[in-house]
Amino acid sequence: MEQNERLKLTNIHLEGFKSVNGEGQDIPLGDITVLLGANGAGKSNLISFFKMLNYMMTGALQIYIGESGFADSLLYYGSKRTPRLRASLTFSNADSEDTYHFALSHAAGDTLIFTEESFVWQKRDSDTPYVVQLDPGSKESRLTEKGESDKTAAVISSLLKWCRVFQFHDTSKEAKIRNSGNIEDYRFLKSDGGNLAAFLCALQQKEETRPYYQRIVRYVRMAMPQFHDFVLQPSLRNENKIIINWCELGSEYLFGSHQISDGSLRFMALATLLLQPPKMLPKVIVLDEPELGLHPAAISILAGLIRAASQHSQVLLATQSTRFVDEFDPENIVVVERDEKEKCSVYRRLDAAALAQWLERYSLSELWEKNVIGGRP
Repeated sequence: MEQNERLKLTNIHLEGFKSVNGEGQDIPLGDITVLLGANGAGKSNLISFFKMLNYMMTGALQIYIGESGFADSLLYYGSKRTPRLRASLTFSNADSEDTYHFALSHAAGDTLIFTEESFVWQKRDSDTPYVVQLDPGSKESRLTEKGESDKTAAVISSLLKWCRVFQFHDTSKEAKIRNSGNIEDYRFLKSDGGNLAAFLCALQQKEETRPYYQRIVRYVRMAMPQFHDFVLQPSLRNENKIIINWCELGSEYLFGSHQISDGSLRFMALATLLLQPPKMLPKVIVLDEPELGLHPAAISILAGLIRAASQHSQVLLATQSTRFVDEFDPENIVVVERDEKEKCSVYRRLDAAALAQWLERYSLSELWEKNVIGGRP
């Protein structure tokens, strides 16, 4: 699909969610969006919003609310000050614009219920939008159910289901990514990389996806020169289980998952995510500090993988790495700051034209360190 034909998430309007106040914020998104800001500014809160969407689209919003500390933890300064949160997500292409809107209000039991839910389809050459209001009062979204009979609802529901959050930070010895998993669990790469072995094995075995597997291997070698290939075979003890094993160049010795450094294992997961076949990529890939634990050379490689993936999927990431920031263009950067007067997060896309003279003399990271672009403590 051509870039201008693909529906892209171009804007999020958010009100009353965590550090975003009731007046709300418009957060613009592009093919690559890099959230840049200090600790506590609100980067992770936007990542959390996408996690909430993931739960919503699988009928598990109430589970998310419970796991997050219930409604008071999700509403801006609690339910007494902010009784509801609202969000509107706009998807656009050259021909049309789709918008999904919802409001979640505080209810008994410190939970949230839908008090508004609607979607709009607006064709560019038409003055009359197609608007559908869904019945309020539900604990879970009605969008997917409506998608069974409404084409626009089905399209928006599909787009939202494929806005996926990934975080490969947990590489401890107990982490799922280091341990054996079900060999049949390969339909999509999980958010924590827990099925990495099964996913890679499926790519390797299928003729149409094998070139993508081989490309992943090549990029892992770039970050880990001694790496030769993965050894992906069912466990001898249980043929339904598989684990990440690998071998070095010029050696027959079999290394296990416990013999991979944290940074190398994270890079393996990131390369697999970003280099999988385009038709399997999520519509929006959300990454929280993907550079964590990576060597500076691997960070540069990762940035290239992100640019390649952005040809087929949007990538939203949060970072605090000056090394990583320099891999992107000013128009990719959204600076996140805390407004101390209003006690809320502010999201602001950089103006490349306004920075043109500065960028003749300084890099983006230097401007960040000098607090020219903001985003500092």
